[in-house]
Amino acid sequence: MIKIMDDLYFSSDRNDMDLGLIFNFLKKTYWGNLRTLEEQKKANENTLNFGLFKNGKQIAFSRIMTDKVFFAYVLDVFVIHDEQGKGYSKILMDYIMKDPELQKIDKWILATKDAHALYEKFGFEKIKKPEMLMEKLSDRAKKIYE
Repeated sequence: MIKIMDDLYFSSDRNDMDLGLIFNFLKKTYWGNLRTLEEQKKANENTLNFGLFKNGKQIAFSRIMTDKVFFAYVLDVFVIHDEQGKGYSKILMDYIMKDPELQKIDKWILATKDAHALYEKFGFEKIKKPEMLMEKLSDRAKKIYE
């Protein structure tokens, strides 16, 4: 873990992540409410994990799906309710964007309903040519994204 200040730490070690906290938080979101614990565990195992920890407890999380060269997809960004509004999402995103393994990625992408202002601070913009993107949704994904 990397000490940020006083009692706040950052980690990119998957073993530091609190799977129970992550799963329970995501189960209450519009995008994660249909997941099972086993699915979340598998998702975490197959992506890079990032977290903020305060007083030894996890307060924020995100994961990145990437090939570490051409493409990265930002997923599951959250700060627990009691710690929201304190700038922790910005701190988490700043550490992610400065991660040495992610510095040469050509294209970053994410999906959000309501956090555009946060991601714009890190250079994210609306898709310039959405007609170039395609998607294939499972029946479960259609419930979330349509």
